[in-house]
Amino acid sequence: MYTKHAVDRVIERGIWSYEVKEAIGTGEIIEDYPKDKYRPSCLILGWTKKKRPLHLQVSYPHPGAKIKVITLYEPNLKEWREGFRERRG
Repeated sequence: MYTKHAVDRVIERGIWSYEVKEAIGTGEIIEDYPKDKYRPSCLILGWTKKKRPLHLQVSYPHPGAKIKVITLYEPNLKEWREGFRERRG
């Protein structure tokens, strides 16, 4: 499930739905936002089969509910350290 914002970002950034599935499947939580604006969420770093890194902010699933992708992007080394797990600065 995607927010409208996430759908817009997928189109804008050329991220395919299969890449999102691959990234979530290989993903690890690198930041936790338990007091996020609307509901608890976290930032996941995942990799596609073609080794493309993706960051996905997702809401925590409620029992019986699917996660919701809030936003997603390909991280860059200007903002993230090598490996894309830690922010610069």
